[in-house]
Amino acid sequence: MSETEALLGDLRAEGDELDGLVAGLGGAAWRTATPAPGWTIAHQIAHLAWTDERAVQAAEDPQGFADEVRRAWAAPDAFVDEGAERGAAEPPEVLLRRWREGRERLRRTLAAQPSRARLPWYGPPMSVMSMATARLMETWAHGQDVADALGVPRAPTARLRHVARIGVRARGYAYAARGMEPPADEFRVELTAPDGELWTYGPEDAAQRVTGPALDFCLLVTQRAHRDDLALRAEGPDTDRWLDIAQAFAGPPGKGRAPGQRTGHTAGGSPSGDSATGGSPTGGSPLGDRPAGDSAGGDR
Repeated sequence: MSETEALLGDLRAEGDELDGLVAGLGGAAWRTATPAPGWTIAHQIAHLAWTDERAVQAAEDPQGFADEVRRAWAAPDAFVDEGAERGAAEPPEVLLRRWREGRERLRRTLAAQPSRARLPWYGPPMSVMSMATARLMETWAHGQDVADALGVPRAPTARLRHVARIGVRARGYAYAARGMEPPADEFRVELTAPDGELWTYGPEDAAQRVTGPALDFCLLVTQRAHRDDLALRAEGPDTDRWLDIAQAFAGPPGKGRAPGQRTGHTAGGSPSGDSATGGSPTGGSPLGDRPAGDSAGGDR
């Protein structure tokens, strides 16, 4: 199995897991508020469906997608929410079918692309691997919003490796998004995977490092939990500052979650969030659905 095939398999599995959370919901449950202000479960699924459709359009109809980008930049603060609002207004069974069909079409479309293909997006073009990784990251993050709204714990999986990798590569972007100069020296990041394996990034002899559960790191860089509620340890002033501003998505910094919002989270284990408000949906800008690592640390 090629690396692309394995990644697309993980993307399918991530979508299937979220599908299992929403497939049996009644109409009223689709209107349950999620931690993203103003967004219900229906908004979360509608946003994923809308973005998958845009990714397919980017691959199959580049000119039509270019027109879409121009419309997006004409209203950069509204177009993502507008897409979610339109989808959330659909009957749940229609929205669910649309999302299912769209994510399968996206998987087939990406699988059919040449290995060196570059796909247009709302920022610089993306490789097939980067597009698939971005979609997996966002599916996982919005799936966490849905799980938190429902009070359902999710067991972390090895698919978190994709999210963690983006979070590490996006270090420079997190500083740039705030008008800050990133530290010159690399960091060492050591994350404990769900199965106990150690995922490592950066030079082993780095003077500053971050350690902790991979789940906690992924929750942090997707802004699904506040640092105070996680078991991440920073050794050094620069890594300590980085954990305060880390983000895996491109676009302006979000507000993130408030301390104590994930009161049911066991550091490093399965989270059982609440439905408190606060934070912002990933993808709140034209760049929000591409991994920041593309613009900050090279392509995949």
